[in-house]
Amino acid sequence: MKRLLARSLRQLRLARALLEHAQTPRASKWLLAAALAYAATPIDLVPDWLPVVGHVDDFVVVGLLFWMAWRLVPADVVTECRAQIRIE
Repeated sequence: MKRLLARSLRQLRLARALLEHAQTPRASKWLLAAALAYAATPIDLVPDWLPVVGHVDDFVVVGLLFWMAWRLVPADVVTECRAQIRIE
């Protein structure tokens, strides 16, 4: 569980670095912002009070948005942002 939390925090820091990078495509920035907003807001496609399904949809939607954003970002930009995160 600790490893999953640490990995999630690293991914969030990477998303932030990608959002701030000048060479990140605008579509990727919008998708990353949408993923972060969806994760932070209480508004969901499936309400969280439904057992299991309510939380699984959060992971699916956020994961899909992150995946779509990553597909649009050039590999050298991702590498540069990962290196920047390691330095910090």
